[in-house]
Amino acid sequence: MENTLPIGAIPQEEILEAVRARRDEWIEFVRTLTLHESPSTDPSSQAHVFDLIGWKLEEMGFRLRRIDGAESGGMLMARSGAGGPAQLMIGHTDTVWPMGTLDRMPVELANGRLRGPGVFDMKAGLAQMVFAVAVLRDLALEPEVEPVIFLNSDEEIGSEESETHIRRLARRVCRAFVLEPALDLDGKLKTARMGVGRFVIQVQGRGSHAGLAPREGISAIQELSHVIQTLHQLTDFERGVVVNVGQIRGGTRPNVVAAEAEAIIDVRVNTSEEGEWIQEQIRSIEPVTPGVTLRVEGAVDRPPLERTPENRVLWRAAYELGQAMGLELEEGRAGGGSDGNTTNLYTPTLDGLGAVGDGAHALHEYVEVDRTLERCALLAGLLLLPHNA
Repeated sequence: MENTLPIGAIPQEEILEAVRARRDEWIEFVRTLTLHESPSTDPSSQAHVFDLIGWKLEEMGFRLRRIDGAESGGMLMARSGAGGPAQLMIGHTDTVWPMGTLDRMPVELANGRLRGPGVFDMKAGLAQMVFAVAVLRDLALEPEVEPVIFLNSDEEIGSEESETHIRRLARRVCRAFVLEPALDLDGKLKTARMGVGRFVIQVQGRGSHAGLAPREGISAIQELSHVIQTLHQLTDFERGVVVNVGQIRGGTRPNVVAAEAEAIIDVRVNTSEEGEWIQEQIRSIEPVTPGVTLRVEGAVDRPPLERTPENRVLWRAAYELGQAMGLELEEGRAGGGSDGNTTNLYTPTLDGLGAVGDGAHALHEYVEVDRTLERCALLAGLLLLPHNA
């Protein structure tokens, strides 16, 4: 689908220079966000990050709404206008790192790289949102479409509480920009993501003493071994289907024929059709051992982010804005899921607009400061796109 947006009317070079002028301020804000550790499993830790971002947004006239969570640290929504067409920027405040990680992963700036727990995934992306709208304000550039910011604190653990709010917002906006980190060291934008499923297969056999009455038992573990082989044979890399048995358990003691066993399975798919196919395959597995029963639970509950015609328009706009800054942007498919998988069900979505760097969930986590500032300028330009994008 050909892009007919007036990209040339957006002063991208001027925006980039304005972002670079705030370099030191941006670094300090990211540093402060990272110093406020916010693991998903500690709901109270999220408030400090919400406060820091909220104060910045309130200074620029955003109206804030805090949404309490029952088990998570809640959510923050910020609006810049009184209504009308809206566009969504979405991110998360939670990280995978437990409290105290700063003791072994201090926040450090060296050789143009800022390091620290959660700095790449995704404290730097949160700062990009704030500074993108701040720079537009500096330049007196008013988006035609109202920017709306939504932050959750449970993305790293599946967005269970926030998904309902994300779906509601996505239905009401004309597009969504996801500030998850960019893909690979090349900094690709994520124009596609695999769908994600979780299944549990429980095997029920019959227990007996392994020495005194082995023939009276029916081993659930033996049956589970057959199930595991069947599951892994469903993987088809060319087709874009990956099935992984990541956890198993079973039995009670070495001298007892196992009466019960269980497997937890992760599934990844490239398309909704493949998701429906793999669900049918897993749910139709039959036991090979007489007397054994299987119980299958689960689904592909996070659908893939696919390259729709509307999404291609957003990608082309980003590519042309990048060229205006001297960047040759690339695109790619991510194996993991994000809240962009959800927004894509209802509105055109562009993911991976966040930090350029490496080490998500790893001890060497870092962001490339200057390249990430370029992504901040890119985001600001995208916010200026007209309603018909």
